[in-house]
Order: sequence, then C-alpha cells, then structure tokens
Amino acid sequence: MQDVVETSRTVPVIVDFWAPWCGPCKQLGPALEAAVTAAKGKVRMVKVDVDQNQMIAAQLRIQSIPTVYAFWQGQPVDGFQGAQPASELGRFVERVAALAGDGGLAEALEAAEAMLEEGAAVDAAETFAAILAEDPKSAAAFAGLARAYVMLGETDKAEAFLDSAAPEIARSAAVEAVRAQIELKRQAEKAGPLDTLAAAVAADPADAQARFDLALALHAAGRVDQAVDELLELFRRDREWNDGAAKTQLFTIFDALKPTDPLVQKGRRRLSSIIFA
Repeated sequence: MQDVVETSRTVPVIVDFWAPWCGPCKQLGPALEAAVTAAKGKVRMVKVDVDQNQMIAAQLRIQSIPTVYAFWQGQPVDGFQGAQPASELGRFVERVAALAGDGGLAEALEAAEAMLEEGAAVDAAETFAAILAEDPKSAAAFAGLARAYVMLGETDKAEAFLDSAAPEIARSAAVEAVRAQIELKRQAEKAGPLDTLAAAVAADPADAQARFDLALALHAAGRVDQAVDELLELFRRDREWNDGAAKTQLFTIFDALKPTDPLVQKGRRRLSSIIFA
C-alpha cells in the first residue's frame, strides 16, 4: 500500500512481478530497471516476488510471470506480460511517466517567475535550482536562475553560469535574453550624464556618437522607448555608422525583452520600414 498505491498518487509506479526461478524475469528485470533509471525520477519501480507475496499476486490475478503493471493515482493503468525488447520497455516507461505530466515543473516555473517579479530573488533562485535538479535541460529555469543572480547583484556569477550552459540550451531565446540583459546592465554602469548628452544631440543632431551615448543613458534611466527612438533615428541617418552599432544595440534591447512586448514589435516594424524604405 505504501510503496505502490500511496506513492502512485504523486508519481507513477511500475511493479515487476517476478520469481527467482523465472528465467525471463531475470532478463526483463535489469532492462526494465535501466529504462526506469533513464526516466530520471519521473517514474518509480517496485519488484514483487510472487512466491513471497502470494496474496498480492492473487488479488491482482497474476497468472504468469514476468508480469508488469503500472500504477497511477492508486490504480493499475497499464501493463504487459512476458519479456519485451529494450526499445519497447523504453516506450512503456515513457508512456507511464507521461501520466503525471511534467511533475508540476510548469507550475514551479510560474511560481519562480512570480517571485522574481516581486523582487524575491533568493526564493526564485532556490526554486529555479530545484527545477534544474529535476530537468537540467530546462532553458527557462536555467535562464531564470541567471536572472536571479543578476537581480542579486551577482552579475559576474550570472555570466559564468551562462557560460556553463549545455549546448542544447546555450543559444535558446531565454538564455540569449539574459546575455542581452547583462550587456545592457554593463552599459548602464558606464552611461554618461543624460542632460549633457541630450544637450549635445540638440546642439548637433548629426553627432552620431552623442546620439548613441544618449540612447545608452536613456536605457540606463529606464526610458527604454526613448532609447529605441534615438537608435532608430541614428540608424535612419547613418545605418553603417560604427559598423552598424545602432542596429546591433537595437537587437540587444529587443533580445532582452519578451518577444511579445509591444515595444519590441513596434520597434522591429519601424526598423524594417527604414531598411526597406
């Protein structure tokens, strides 16, 4: 009851009914264990010796061995009899593991994101780390932990952490967004005085460097929409200035924001209209 029925209310449990004298059981058992291990905690396995547990075998009407049952929410939901090839065992375990969805990881991600929004960076970091322990290839959790480091003022740690990203997620949009946010944070630390730069641009609208620096200062001050306006104007005036620095900076800003952000969508449309004008 505890190891199978109760446990299956939170995670699927596969039960292997076997006996020491059963040759096929000795072949199936290790292969099934390997498939369960590969599922990385999404499913658990229990072995039941039918000779030592005849009452349980009778209750479940085990007529031949090996027999394998999968339990979810306290009930048997899938199973098979006889030896199976490793490929079929793998598919069986995946099918059973899928019964529990993602194990609540999606909800945990939402909770961690909410913590970041509320400024609870330490709690968010702990939650993102816990998610990564369950799913090391979660780009969202990986990027979230890096953002938590940034919020905690540990920018160097965040950069080093990003450099450790697995190849499968290193170039994901979520991870690239954090890289862009860090780049903008570095720029903000070096931004010049806003009023002085605005005056310089007003005095000489053709001063590309002053306009670019003004955009950096505006972004550092949280006036992102105005920063985008200045970069678009700079690009319109001289798209090749400083190896296309205005366009590069625009993409850095866009990457740091959510793709659905109205500022991103509007900015990209305006940039495209200038390019194809």
